[in-house]
Amino acid sequence: MAQTDAAQTASAQTASAQFTSAHISPAHTEAAQRSLRGFTGAGYDKGRPLLHQAAWYAALHLLFVKWWFPARWRPRLLRAFGARVGERVLIRRGVRIHWPWKLDVGDDVWIGEDAWILNLEPVTIGSDCCVSQSALLCTGSHRRRSATFEFDNGPIRLEPGSWVAARAVVLRGVTVGRGAVVGAGAIAHRDLAPGAVLTAAAPAAPTATTMPVKGVAP
Repeated sequence: MAQTDAAQTASAQTASAQFTSAHISPAHTEAAQRSLRGFTGAGYDKGRPLLHQAAWYAALHLLFVKWWFPARWRPRLLRAFGARVGERVLIRRGVRIHWPWKLDVGDDVWIGEDAWILNLEPVTIGSDCCVSQSALLCTGSHRRRSATFEFDNGPIRLEPGSWVAARAVVLRGVTVGRGAVVGAGAIAHRDLAPGAVLTAAAPAAPTATTMPVKGVAP
C-alpha cells in the first residue's frame, strides 16, 4: 500500500512538472528581458508643441474638470484648443480629455462624470452618443513583444447612437457600431457590429443539480 501511494505521489509530481514546463509562455521570457530604459516612444505624435500641451494641462486641471466650471463652457474650451465639437454637447464635471486637438464630437452627445478620453490617437464620437460615468476610451497600448515596450496605439470611433455605459472600457483600434452598447463594466477589445450589445461577464446561475430542494437532502 505504501509503495502504491509513493508511486501515485511520484506520478502526480511528474505530471505537475510537465504541466508547468508546458505552460510557460514566451511572454514570461519577454517580461524577464524587458528594458523600459530603452523606451523611445516611436510612432507617437502628440500633435502640438510643448507650450500648447502645457497650456491645455493647466486649463484641464484648473478649469475644465471642476464642478463649478459651467457645463456650457466646456465645449467652447475644447474648441479653443483645437477640438471639433458639435451643438448641444453636454460634458459633466470630472471629465478628462488627454488632447483636445485629437477629439471629434458630433451633435447631441452626453459625456458623464469622471469619464476619461485617453486620446493619444484620434477619438471620434458620433452624434447622439452617450459616454456614461467613469467610462474609459483608451487609444494607448504597448507592444507586448517589444523589448523596450514601444507604443501600439490606435484610434477609437463611436458611431452615431452608440452607448458606452458606466465604467465600461473601449480599447485602442475599436469601432463601436451605430446603436451598439458597451454595457456597464464591459471591455470592448474588438469592433462591435451595429446594434450589438456587449455585457460584462456574469457569474453562472446555479443549476438544478446544485440547488438544494427544501426538505430533501442534497
